[in-house]
This record gives sequence, C-alpha cells and structure tokens, in this order.
Amino acid sequence: MGLALQDGVFHRLAANLEHYMNLLGARQKLVASNIANADTPGYKTRDIDFQGEYQNQLAQAAPAVLEAPGLVVKNDGNNVSLDREARLLAENALRFNVASNFAKAQIRVIRAALQEGRNL
Repeated sequence: MGLALQDGVFHRLAANLEHYMNLLGARQKLVASNIANADTPGYKTRDIDFQGEYQNQLAQAAPAVLEAPGLVVKNDGNNVSLDREARLLAENALRFNVASNFAKAQIRVIRAALQEGRNL
C-alpha cells in the first residue's frame, strides 16, 4: 500500500472517528442535562438518534436533538428515567473508550509503518 493511499485512508478514518466522538460528546451533554433536570416539572428527556446521525455524517452540523420517545411521564409532566440515563452514561463511556483505543491502535500502526520506511 502506497504512502499516499495510507495517508488518505488514515484521514478518512480519523474524520470518521472524530465525527463519532463528537456525537458521543453531544450525547454526553444531553444525558447530563437530563439528569440535572430529573426533578424539573414538565421537563422532557432529550436525546439524539445516534446511529442515524452517524450515518448522515453531518460533520459540519450539530446533531438533531429530539424528545426521547416511549418514556413514562410522571404526574409533574417530567419523563426523565435516572436508570435510563445512567445506562446511557455507561454506554457512552464504553463507546468513547473503544473509539479512542481504536484511534490509538491506528496511530501505532501508522507510526510503525513510517518507522519501517525510514529503516529501508
């Protein structure tokens, strides 16, 4: 594989990882907001369509925030489920760790290839 091809592949991979991690960051902020408003009367849980937003590759636009469907509404009109939000926090952290470890591994591969090229 030529260096130019490797460079192009790396840039596409890096752009995809950046978009993925940006979406994770946006979701983390929404989940934190949901938790902070767990006792706010009338507050509706917000989220993003994570898979849809990632597939759209809207790197230049902020993800569309929507009201999370199918949640039980309490007497005060609030529908935040702390169990759901805690699960999303854990899921988000796991996804972020996987993505960052993948990025680190790709960088190690490229560094090794560059080092090998210097030794030729």
